[in-house]
Amino acid sequence: MKVLKFKNGDEMPSIGLGTWKSDKGEVGKAVKIAINNGYRHIDCAAIYGNEAEIGEALSEIFEEGKIKREDLWITSKLWNDAHKKEDVIPALKITLEDLQLDYLDLYLIHWPVAFKPGIGFPKKDEQFLSLEEAPIIETWNSMLEAKKLGLTRHVGVSNFSVPKLKKLIQETEVIPEMNQVELHPYLQQNELLEFCKKHSILLTAFSPLGSGDRIDAMKAPDEPSLLENKVIKEIAKKHAATPGQVLITWSVLRGTTVIPKSVNEGRIIENLKSVNVNLDEEDLKKIANLNKHFRYVTGEFFVTEGNTYENIYDDK
Repeated sequence: MKVLKFKNGDEMPSIGLGTWKSDKGEVGKAVKIAINNGYRHIDCAAIYGNEAEIGEALSEIFEEGKIKREDLWITSKLWNDAHKKEDVIPALKITLEDLQLDYLDLYLIHWPVAFKPGIGFPKKDEQFLSLEEAPIIETWNSMLEAKKLGLTRHVGVSNFSVPKLKKLIQETEVIPEMNQVELHPYLQQNELLEFCKKHSILLTAFSPLGSGDRIDAMKAPDEPSLLENKVIKEIAKKHAATPGQVLITWSVLRGTTVIPKSVNEGRIIENLKSVNVNLDEEDLKKIANLNKHFRYVTGEFFVTEGNTYENIYDDK
């Protein structure tokens, strides 16, 4: 499998198992299926609400003795209610306790937006913290402190636009090592990809298959399906692959890691077999023409009277 290499030589497998939307009672089994079938990269987050079950699964796997902690790459993310500088490390320690780990391989600031402590999703303006109350640079400096303490080997961000990355880079001497964002043929984010390459920031692609299992409240009316796209299906047929495998391979060929989510054993195994799919230049040109700047994860769940999701992505 291809890997992304960090400056210190650490290698992150290009395909990982995503755990967003993986329900309790299912996610632990999915993690064990993935690892037992060759996955070495698991993507987690505190807000997913399932890290304790993932921790149980990891503990059981390590007890079997075939897989060691150092064989795996584990990512997690800081939720928006712990952005104040004094809250970052305590939040990370809770994640480590839930995951039953001594350290993470990668810890990310989940979103460039801050809530008051204890707020999962804000319902009103006053549940947000302003940038003056919780400056991103202070959150970032606490992330760097967590790395110095050995609680995580690498630190980065998630859902950061080019303008937000530029601002953070101007304020710090240690730039993010990773940016995890929505990336797929309908949202190719070429400007962001080039900016990150220029500044040696690695990229992880989430919702690479179109996140069709999102709750209905998060879906737009008649939103386009990546898995049913005619071009993707034709390319899949050409290579005796599935549409999902084509989408995963496309992300890997762009030099990003990709974290498709599934709790279905057959699909989990199928996704990893994307490493055997080879797309040619003709395929890549056809996929490049699918870009329409369409987001599945719009950020509308952060909308209150005084806050709009466009402010998060800097799209408008």
